[in-house]
Amino acid sequence: MSSAPAPDERTRYSSRRADGVDAESWPQFGEDDRRLLEAAGRVVSAEPGEILWDGGEPYDLYVVLAGGVCLVDRRDDRVVVVVEPGDFVGELGMLMGQPAFLAGVAMAGTTLLRVGVADLRRIIATAVELGDVLLSAFDARRRMLSRWGEGGLVLAGDDDVRLRRLQEFAERNHVPYRLVLRSDAPAWTDLAATCALPAAGAAVVTGQGQVLTEPTARDLATAVGLDLGGLADHAWCDLLVVGAGPAGLAAAVYGASEGLDVVLVDDVAPGGQAGTSSRIENYLGFPRGISGRELARSAMVQAVKFGARLVCPRSVTGLSRGPDGFLVRLDDQTGVAARAVVVASGVRYRRLAHLPGVADLEGRGVYYAATEIEARACLGRDVVVVGGANSAGQAALFLTRHANRVHVLIRRDDLTETMSSYLAQRLTHHERITVHPRSELAAARGEDRLTHLTWRDGIAHRDVDVEAGGLFLMIGAVPRTGWLRDAGVELDDKGFVATHGAFETSVPGLFAVGDVRAGSVKRVASAVGEGSVVISAVHAFLAAA
Repeated sequence: MSSAPAPDERTRYSSRRADGVDAESWPQFGEDDRRLLEAAGRVVSAEPGEILWDGGEPYDLYVVLAGGVCLVDRRDDRVVVVVEPGDFVGELGMLMGQPAFLAGVAMAGTTLLRVGVADLRRIIATAVELGDVLLSAFDARRRMLSRWGEGGLVLAGDDDVRLRRLQEFAERNHVPYRLVLRSDAPAWTDLAATCALPAAGAAVVTGQGQVLTEPTARDLATAVGLDLGGLADHAWCDLLVVGAGPAGLAAAVYGASEGLDVVLVDDVAPGGQAGTSSRIENYLGFPRGISGRELARSAMVQAVKFGARLVCPRSVTGLSRGPDGFLVRLDDQTGVAARAVVVASGVRYRRLAHLPGVADLEGRGVYYAATEIEARACLGRDVVVVGGANSAGQAALFLTRHANRVHVLIRRDDLTETMSSYLAQRLTHHERITVHPRSELAAARGEDRLTHLTWRDGIAHRDVDVEAGGLFLMIGAVPRTGWLRDAGVELDDKGFVATHGAFETSVPGLFAVGDVRAGSVKRVASAVGEGSVVISAVHAFLAAA
């Protein structure tokens, strides 16, 4: 392996870069902190230009004692950050089993304190103050790299549904990336000079210069090491949690913090449906509100802190009971043995594929989430939100930042029947939101993307046709329980999991919490409560087993 070039003094970023996050991203260790790290690590020297680890490889925590470490994008050998004496190398993926986004290259006169990941985990678990400092820095650096678009990963192609799905996956999983569109000729030419880009379709370019053509979200996850989570076939754990929404994240945090070996499986990203919410204002402790994405990110950091392992994107396809627990089968045929299982797979919005044009335009103006990516695609256009629950209200308010006007279609006479009062009032009095009671979507039209929508006005008894750049469907709740039917789990007539006692299902050792549970209150706070409380029942079951 050849060494990387020395950093260009004119273009490099320093770890002391003044961008508003210095104190959090680059904290200074106290004497007690240094002694703890020194006791866990060993001092090593490095030659100038020596590659300490390459992009795509696992790496350890390095504290720079002298010299420096360049973090290099190996695709074009560009220095992104220089880590200076007194600072340390590492970000959140280190604790999640992810390989490095960027390569680490030693500068002249470099001496380092090297601390292995296993020892780092032990320090975070036992040294509270130092652990908090490290976790805060790791998290801030991941956010910093995402803001800069620096992680060695490039998403390239046309501004279409395929590329937007990759963007959504990367953003919801907090994976730093840079976007290059074919329509941006200079940027496309520069990228093409470093790798062989396809003539059409979407592509992922990894930090090592590998080009993936027409990649799926799974391909992208594999490229950045997100889907591994240190999990191999026939892996074993105390508790497997299915679904990383608020309920599943709470179960993972409380389970791992109480000493259980926890594996958390999700088919998209941490956060579930709540992760797509632009602003949650009635969650205890956040008077100014918090986005679902930020809430999920913080919860995931907590879960990682206590040692939970995330496997994403993976779906659970089957479950069988054995004498020692459960065998859970994932969609890549990996089998995971678990002593207990918590089902927190949540619900999904009901699709309206039977209506003319809706299925054909999904991802091209028809959406089931209102994140920044979808909102940008509707800039300056009229949009329609179908649904009367809190998620629809939050989406409508968020979309006013980008859309010209937001129409909200509800089947009932009044928003307050299904929506929190504070949200209903905001929608009713917003100058660019129009609520249409007793109205139902009838059709969607468009060639390459959505251009027109028709709905039936039940008050005026007429069809309304409007030009629209976006349709956001947020109606109904369909439980994600198809994989449980063959496992003998009792479901109600709508497919929700029936529970009794402390969230116990009809199968011993199998528990259900959150929106997937029959009779649950469909709120983030209640889901978090159920996910935390169920761990007591899990402990009781394991103790009696």
